[in-house]
Amino acid sequence: MLPLSKCCRTIFRSLPPVSDSGIPPLNTQARYYAKARPVVKSGRQGFSKGQKQINGSNSEDSEQVSSKRKRYTMFVSMPAGQLTHPLFESEGRDRHLQLQTFHPEILTEAVVAQGLAFPSNEKDPFRVFGLPRNLLLEFRILSKPCSIVRGVTIDVINRLDLANQEGSANHRLVFSGAPGCGKSVLLLQALQYCHARDWIVLYFPRSINLVNSTTSYTYDPRTATYLQPVFAFETLQRFLAVNDARLEQLRMQSDVELERRATVLAGTTLAELVRVGTREQALAPTILTAVLDELARQTTFPVLLAIDDFQAIYCKTKYRHPHFARVQPYHLSMPRLLLEYTSGLKTFARGAVLGALSGTDTTFRLPLELAEALGLPPVSDSGPYAKRSCELQDYAKGLSPVAVPDALTVQEAAELFDIWSRDRALSSVPNDELFLAKYSESGGNAREFVWKGLLSTLTR
Repeated sequence: MLPLSKCCRTIFRSLPPVSDSGIPPLNTQARYYAKARPVVKSGRQGFSKGQKQINGSNSEDSEQVSSKRKRYTMFVSMPAGQLTHPLFESEGRDRHLQLQTFHPEILTEAVVAQGLAFPSNEKDPFRVFGLPRNLLLEFRILSKPCSIVRGVTIDVINRLDLANQEGSANHRLVFSGAPGCGKSVLLLQALQYCHARDWIVLYFPRSINLVNSTTSYTYDPRTATYLQPVFAFETLQRFLAVNDARLEQLRMQSDVELERRATVLAGTTLAELVRVGTREQALAPTILTAVLDELARQTTFPVLLAIDDFQAIYCKTKYRHPHFARVQPYHLSMPRLLLEYTSGLKTFARGAVLGALSGTDTTFRLPLELAEALGLPPVSDSGPYAKRSCELQDYAKGLSPVAVPDALTVQEAAELFDIWSRDRALSSVPNDELFLAKYSESGGNAREFVWKGLLSTLTR
């Protein structure tokens, strides 16, 4: 049975509405509480049109109530200030999970298979840019966001240290592996490491929203592409919030012409250039392209471009052109901009490009061109007569795969089990038998171990 403090500290609620980019920022979370659902009594329906409804209910109301009950729910921590009853004093309501903080100086082989807590700064990248949905739910269940340092984490950090001086031309990495093996967590760890190392970071946690037709788009006859001003506008806002101190130290090396408007002259700080795009949404795509071009030339700060759901920017989009055919990703401004840096057509003088493949959305599966470039097994027909896009093959050249282990080691899984048990997130008594049972059931897969192993104890 769930401990009393944990039972009262976690409740169900529906997911919050997301922004146009689909990224709910963590620093603007509000507290929602479960509301009592009205009880709908079923009554016999008459056949005559004039007969009154019994108990004021009808089939449409019942369908609406049943659809509401099927809505996806999640756990949310209750504020400690509401646990004022003396009953909770013995449980220590101010108790928090004690973990060492994720810091670049301690990321060595000595901390492999240890859990580290992410810092609680409001300008941390994952709090501003957002998170993949599974990670967002896990971090809201735990009392503080944390992750397990693995051997592949140290390998990626070592390659980032090389990219600090060599540039992104030879450091375009794509994390691959079985679904749920920890690719998104590894990408988040690399992002936090670079931000703490004084890098300029740009993070896209849900790149599927770039191509699934959830934001507006307009045709630009000047470039013969479709602009996405809303998404570019939000990206600039988040980018400035995370990197404002570093952007203030950089100045433009060339002028930026804005059509039928004043030109932004060379010598202007990059922070001010970003603010131009945040003041007028229509200019955001042009400003975002100019900002990345300036960052590609400067050598003061290394730059990290991190893209989750990486395969989505290589898939045919859900946007439609006037003839109702689906738009190619390189004809949309945002995916095309990312493809130019992932392919090496544009490179950062100092920095790296990281991507993580995802299989959560089967609509955007790994395309054949990207699978062949990474040397991965294709998920579709791959014979010699299978149709391939020459443009996508060019955009996929030079990418280096980084294989993430499909299963956690026993030491890594034991540390993860210990974190969830110390945070009192388990209803069962934590012991060796429970750990081995959940580890065997999940096959060592990180996501299955947490969601179908540890959290399944809460549904009993």
